[in-house]
Amino acid sequence: MDDQSLRAKLAEYTAKVEKTIAKRPERKNLEHNRLYTPLDLEDLDYERDLGFPGDYPYTRGVQPTMYRGRFWTMRQYAGFATAEESNRRYRYLLDQGQTGLSCAFDLPTQIGYDSDDGISEGEVGKVGVAIDSLADMELLFAGIDLGKVSTSMTINAPAAVLLAMYIAVAEKQGVSADKLNGTIQNDILKEYAARGTYIFPPKPSMRLITNIFEYCSKNVPQWNTISISGYHIREAGSTAAQEIAFTIADGIAYVDAAIKAGLNVDDFAGRLSFFWNAHNNVLEEVAKFRASRRVWAKVMKERFGACNPKSLMLRVHTQTAGSMLTAQQPENNIVRVALQTVAAVLGGTQSLHTNSKDEALALPTEDAVRVALRTQQIVAYESGLADVVDPLAGSYYIEALTNKIEQECWDYINKIDEMGGAVVAIEKGYIQREIQESAYKWQMDVENKKRIIVGVNQFQIKEKPPEGLLKVDAAVGEMQKQKLAKLRANRDNAALKTKLEVLERAAKDETENLMPAILDAVKAYGTLGEICGVLRNVFGEYQAHVSL
Repeated sequence: MDDQSLRAKLAEYTAKVEKTIAKRPERKNLEHNRLYTPLDLEDLDYERDLGFPGDYPYTRGVQPTMYRGRFWTMRQYAGFATAEESNRRYRYLLDQGQTGLSCAFDLPTQIGYDSDDGISEGEVGKVGVAIDSLADMELLFAGIDLGKVSTSMTINAPAAVLLAMYIAVAEKQGVSADKLNGTIQNDILKEYAARGTYIFPPKPSMRLITNIFEYCSKNVPQWNTISISGYHIREAGSTAAQEIAFTIADGIAYVDAAIKAGLNVDDFAGRLSFFWNAHNNVLEEVAKFRASRRVWAKVMKERFGACNPKSLMLRVHTQTAGSMLTAQQPENNIVRVALQTVAAVLGGTQSLHTNSKDEALALPTEDAVRVALRTQQIVAYESGLADVVDPLAGSYYIEALTNKIEQECWDYINKIDEMGGAVVAIEKGYIQREIQESAYKWQMDVENKKRIIVGVNQFQIKEKPPEGLLKVDAAVGEMQKQKLAKLRANRDNAALKTKLEVLERAAKDETENLMPAILDAVKAYGTLGEICGVLRNVFGEYQAHVSL
C-alpha cells in the first residue's frame, strides 16, 4: 500500500474511532498516539538507523547473537552489616545461580570515612557493608575465587581505594590484576547532580577517574573502569529521555577529560560502561535502551573519532526501579520487578539486578532476594524472550518511540554543550533543576490521580504491619570499631606513615597517577578514612550549591 492509500485508510479509521469515542471515551492523560503506522517511520533507514546486532549503530544490540549465546550476567546487589555477613549472602546467592557479584557499601564507606569516625555514628552497616581496610575486604571475599567471578562495586568518590583493595585481595588469592573482571561505578558527576555521595571538588575527582582509566588500561585490562550511571538520575525523578541524555553528557565529559589527560580514546573507551534504570513503562524502556546505544555510537564515532568497534558500544548494567517499589502491598512489587526485567531483557542489557519485594521497607531478606533472582532465571529460561535478538524491532510504535527519545536526548546534549559541558551544567544547577521539575510533575500526577500507583492512590486495602524484615544489629558499629583498634595496634604504622606521605606528595603533583600510591597504602593496611583523609587535605571537599 502506498502512502496516499494508507493516509486514506487512516482517515477512515480515525472517523470510525471518533464515533466509538463519542460512546465510550478513552482514558485521559495518555501521552502517545493512539496508533502507529509506516507513516510514523517515513524517514527510517534500516542500515543507517538500525543495522544488525553487533554492528554500528548498535540500536539492535552490541553482540551479534545476544542471549542466544550467553544470558546477561545475573548480578544481585547485596551488602549489609559486616564483611562476614555480606560474604555469607554472596555465597548464598552464588549457590542459587547468581552469575556475578554486586557490592553495596554503607554510607560511611561511600563518603570515605572509617566506622569509628564520629560522622559515621548510627550509619555503620545500615545501607551496605562497612569496609574500613584491606582486612575487611579480605573477609568480604573469603572463599570466593576472584579469578572466576565478575564483581561490580557501587562506589564513586573513593572508587580508587576500593578498587585497590580488590586488586590486593586478588593478589593474596594468587590472581593477577590482568585476570580480574568487574566494574566500579566511579561516576562522580551524577553524585553532584542526583545522589550526593561526593567527597572532592570536580577537578581532582575527574583526575582520580582518569587515573583509574590509565592505570587499568595497562594493568587491569578486563576491568570496566566506570559505570556511567543514569540509574540514580532516574531514581531522583527524571524522565527516560533525561536519564540517558544527562548520563551520556556525563560520559562525554569523562572522555573529554581522559583525552585532555593524554589518553588515546581507543585505549580506554572500550572499558566504559553504563547503568540504566528499568522503569515500569515496558515499551518506553525498550525504546530508551535502543536509543541510548545509537546516541553513544554516534558520539564516539563522530565527536571523538573512535575507531575500535568496542569504543562505540554502549554496554549496560541495569537495575529494576527502586523508586517504583511500594511499601503498600509489597507482594505487588514482584509483578513490577518482573515487568521491569522484561523491559531490560527486550532492551538488550548486559547484566541485571532485580530488586526484592521488601526493599521499600528494609534491606531484602534471603527469601525475598531469592524470588528476585528467580525472576531473572524464569525470564531467561522459560519466557522465550531471550531466544530472539531484538524481537520488537520493526514495530511501528517501538521504532517511532526510539526515534523520539533519541531526538529528545540530542536536544538536551546540544543544550548542555552550549553551556560548556556537563560539569558546567551541573555547577549552574541546570541538570538538577530539570530532574526536580520532572520529579515534581510525577508526584503531582500521582497525588491528582492522573497517574495510578496500584495500592498507593487506588486499590488500597487494610494491611497488617510487615513482619520478618531484615534489621541490621546496632552492635555492628561497635564491632567495626573493635576491628579498627586491633588493626591499628598490629600493623606496621611506621611503614604506613611513609606510604601515606608518598601518597600526599603524589596528590600534590598533578601529573602523577595516584593509583600506585593508593595501592601501596592499602597493602600497608591503611584505612579508607586515612587514605581519603590525605586526599581531603590536598584536594579539599566539595560544597554543593545551586544557582537559581
